[in-house]
Parts: sequence; C-alpha cells; structure tokens
Amino acid sequence: MTIVLDRLKAYAGVAPATLVIGVFMIAPLMIILAYSFLEPNPYGGVRPTFSTGAYTKLFYERDLFDEMVFNATYLKITFRSLWIAAVSVIACLLIGFPVAYYIAMQPADRRNLLILLITIPFWTNLLIRTYCWILVLRDTGLINNGLMSAGLIDSPFTMLYSEGAIVLGLIYTYIPFMVLPIYASLERLDLRLIEASRDLYATKWGTLRQIVLPLAAPGIIAGSILVFIPGLGAFIAPELLGGGKNLMLGSLVQLQFSSARNWPFGSALAVVIMAVVMLTLMLYARNARKNGGGLQH
Repeated sequence: MTIVLDRLKAYAGVAPATLVIGVFMIAPLMIILAYSFLEPNPYGGVRPTFSTGAYTKLFYERDLFDEMVFNATYLKITFRSLWIAAVSVIACLLIGFPVAYYIAMQPADRRNLLILLITIPFWTNLLIRTYCWILVLRDTGLINNGLMSAGLIDSPFTMLYSEGAIVLGLIYTYIPFMVLPIYASLERLDLRLIEASRDLYATKWGTLRQIVLPLAAPGIIAGSILVFIPGLGAFIAPELLGGGKNLMLGSLVQLQFSSARNWPFGSALAVVIMAVVMLTLMLYARNARKNGGGLQH
C-alpha cells in the first residue's frame, strides 16, 4: 500500500508538466502529422480524405499530360536551408568560441558584465533587429554610403536580398546561443591544465587542440544544435534579408498556410523539418551517451 501511495504521489507531482506538454506540444504535432495525410481544401483547411499527395509533391509534380515527373524544386529549397543553417553554425562557432574563451578567462566580477552584454540583443524584438540590417545593407545603407563617402567605391554594391545577407542575419540572431553554452563549458576549465601544458613547452595551438577544445566539446555541440535547429526553420531573416527570392523551409511552410492554402503540404514540410531536428537531437544524444560511458569507464 505504501509503494502504491508513493507512486501516486510521484505521478501527481509530474502530472501538471505532463498535461502541459501533452496539450501544448504533443497534440499540435499530432494534428500537423494528421493534416499531412489529408487532401487540401481549395479555400484553405483540409478535406477528411486520406492522401499521401503532400509527401509525393515533395519529389514529383504533374505535367501538362497529367503524368508524374520528378521535381527537384523543393529538394533545392531543403538543401539550401541545410546549407545556410550549416554555414551559420560554422560562422557562429568561429566567432563565438574566441568570445566565450575570452569571457571565461576574465575575473569573475567582469564575466557577469560581459555575459550581460551578450544577452542585450534579446531585449529588443527580433523583427526590429532584423529590419535594422536592411538599413545597414541596402544600396543606400550605412555601409554603401560610408564606402562611397570615403571614395572607396563609385557605385553601391548589392548586399541585401542574398544568401549572404540571410546568413548574416542568422549569425546576428543566434550567436548568443553559441557563446553561452561554450562559456558554460569553459567556465569550469581548470587553468592549471593550461599552465601545465605551457610548462611542458606545448604551443598555444597544441594547448588549444589537446586541452581546451576537448573540454569545450559539450558546449560546442550544444551551441551548434541550438543554432542549427532554429536556423533551419528560420522565417524572419529569409523573408526580410532574402527578399523572398531565396526561399527556405520556414518561408515555404508559411507560404503554404497563407497564400497557397495548401495545408497538407505545409504540414508535410513541417514534418520534414521535425524529422531533421529529431535526427540531429538523436545523434547528439548518442554522442553524449557514448562520451558519458567513456568517462564512467
């Protein structure tokens, strides 16, 4: 009887969290999954008829003779999204790691101030922050006007509405997600290890490669995932800085639920994004489990 009561108390303790997760997370995901296997209503919504047409549309389309032919358009958008998200991760890592290392090497009282400065951009709405980049990158923006005033260029060069502008927007938006996990790993770094490596005549690169990077690996992996996942489904940066010319998966999903009114296809695209995210998280969990097992051994 006591064991049963203890179990009931344990279940009662997690019941509110389970209810919230079930209602606000699992249920919407199940609705999206169900919609992806239904037929679209021309005026929006879905028809309660089972169909795999949304997933077929990812790879095929009907030509003038009503025959199914291969269509690589959506695959290109998918690979573009993966490419831009991956480039953003690499750029955030190249910028964020030195920043996190510098902060971790500072005195404790100064670290808090530097971390506060890293989080300041989150105090402003993302839409406003992204729109400000338009004022900087456009042909009559701050960069072009400054270069022309200095006599370095005769005419403005195009920076806006390109994949580079999208990557820049994603880096600016998500780089704190890279800095903070790496800093959390480096903060626990024992400085005596670095001193020992110097006493053993290790070069700075050797110390970085053999001591700092292995200890910072959990933060690097966590930061990469935190940048890659939202970057893959980003909508605001591709829409504003890409000008709608360089579609990504997030923009394509929004397009299907608004002007195209093809809810099943939009749901299928969302399922694809979730599948990529789940695969990434599974690889991370497997790697973390492997490393954890090695440490315990």
